[in-house]
Amino acid sequence: MQSNQTICVYCGSSDQVSVGYHDAAREMGHAIAAKGYSMVYGGGGTGLMGAVADAALAAGASVIGVIPDQFNNNTLAHEGLTKMHVVRDMHARKSLMAELADAFIALPGGFGTLEELLEILTWAQIGLHQHPVGVLNVNGYYDPLLAFIDHARREGFLYVEHPSLLLHASDPTALLEQMIQYKPPMGLERWVNRPAKPE
Repeated sequence: MQSNQTICVYCGSSDQVSVGYHDAAREMGHAIAAKGYSMVYGGGGTGLMGAVADAALAAGASVIGVIPDQFNNNTLAHEGLTKMHVVRDMHARKSLMAELADAFIALPGGFGTLEELLEILTWAQIGLHQHPVGVLNVNGYYDPLLAFIDHARREGFLYVEHPSLLLHASDPTALLEQMIQYKPPMGLERWVNRPAKPE
């Protein structure tokens, strides 16, 4: 990754979470700006979405929002972003965020965050992109997911190289350093380039 690139951040929009998660989101926003990156995210102004965007903006980063039309209101949308794209639905949101990004980070979140993370991780698995993907593992939030990935590997649903597609750290700067050094694991092509079945 280079300092002029853009990081996509997935995270929760709920305000009903521990202050520690909001603090971690703000630390992530500051770290993104300190490394010279821009940020693209879902355009919300609540929860961790608002916290990471506010912190990145305050530290001088360009922050782009991508929000579906149904959420584009003064209750949910962030009103102070560098740029806001209003799109038709969630599918268009994810597509545009992926198009604009050079790396992907998931902070703690719920169903939507997990869905976005797993989709972009699957795209890496099948070779649709070679960008780094990571989770900020605040308070061990993603420990169950990391354990599940290891379980899926042991049961044969993932190849041995697949778990290394997902970077993880509890500290924002440490996670960014991993992403800067990231190289796709060897052997990914065997997932999609399997020998043809005999006629």
